[in-house]
Amino acid sequence: MPQRQLTGSRIRERRTDLGIKQSELAEKVGISASYLNLIEHNRRRIGGKLLNSLAREMKTDPSSLVEGAETALLDQLREAAAADRAAGAELGRTEDFAGRFTGWSNLVVRQARRINDLETRVKALTDRLAHDPQLATSLHEVISSATSIRSASSILVGEEEVDRDWQRRFHRNIYEDSQRLADASRALVAYLDAPSDEGSVAMSPQEEVEAYLDAQSFHLPYLEGDGTPQHAPTLRSKAASSLLSEFRRVYKEDVQAMPLDDFSASAMELNHDPALLADRFRVSLSAAMRRLATLPVDLGHPEFGLVILDGSGTILIQKQITGFGLPRSAVCPLWPAFRAFTQPMQPIRRDVQLPVEGGGRFRCFAIASPVGPASFDAPPTLEVTMLVRAIAPSGQPADPVGVACRVCSRSGCRTRREPSILNEAPN
Repeated sequence: MPQRQLTGSRIRERRTDLGIKQSELAEKVGISASYLNLIEHNRRRIGGKLLNSLAREMKTDPSSLVEGAETALLDQLREAAAADRAAGAELGRTEDFAGRFTGWSNLVVRQARRINDLETRVKALTDRLAHDPQLATSLHEVISSATSIRSASSILVGEEEVDRDWQRRFHRNIYEDSQRLADASRALVAYLDAPSDEGSVAMSPQEEVEAYLDAQSFHLPYLEGDGTPQHAPTLRSKAASSLLSEFRRVYKEDVQAMPLDDFSASAMELNHDPALLADRFRVSLSAAMRRLATLPVDLGHPEFGLVILDGSGTILIQKQITGFGLPRSAVCPLWPAFRAFTQPMQPIRRDVQLPVEGGGRFRCFAIASPVGPASFDAPPTLEVTMLVRAIAPSGQPADPVGVACRVCSRSGCRTRREPSILNEAPN
């Protein structure tokens, strides 16, 4: 029996080793015990969100359930070697190394994972400092208050005599500015010290909304009309709650125009082509693309990424998928989403290639559409929607893209704005 057909057996073995009852595990991941029994006897295929949930409850890696522990370890060692080619790891002896030194192999994998986590955190912190409007506003308030106090006090301590009436005004200004400074400082400290999960960083409103949606795989059953109880998420900021409310409003409109069962069946039939789906359901192309991104993968649909940008090119909502994710500032301008701004209402379909060996190829669908009411007295406000789907590497040409110049290894790029921090990389 092929390895992937033994996933259920590995789930059963792992559950038994942990001493967890079948009914208990089924309840934790939200399925019936009888369905889990079918999975464990390899009579039902499993993947996507359910596999990840089972792996999380049993504190293991999903790949170890799908491909077996040895295969997963080998793949992780190869990934670690690919991330640092300058080390000169002997890829031809990976299996020999893992077989003879399993403990050391696990250590290498854990350290590689730790390095990747740290790099991701540095990137997130850099992105936050460069983009977060709340942080920028708080810092501006602190600096402007301090500057105003210094300016008024320098006049009072100067050599020139100051009229009593003007002295009272300056004193009042200093008092009011000092209150502003105290309030802004407290707000800044509270924002930076906001409680967060271990190992995470405080998030902007957009990131907070995306974190909630990502936990739901961007699929909200309570808005699909399937009888799931209404779930009211608790978000940290009012701005995040407002953004999520708008996302849910649009989501509900998409559901009404494209019911899940009908849209899911049509997506399978039409090979997930957003243009054909938009035509069948008489909706806009951007609406069909949004709906594709909310299809659950456990129904057999591919994983779709999604990016929605406003007229300034700022990312409003992003659904990341394996290998794809864009920072909120200094984004590579070669992605089709930015080309769409120059061709409003013109659908764009392009294959793109990240500078990654053996992967990093995606098919992108993008369109810039006007939002809000039309007016004869003002230009239209554009919003770009880009749908992203991973595709297999091939000999066909693809547009070279990156993530951001600072972490892009591609050389000779005509749009590069700053040097890369990577020393060596493929063209």
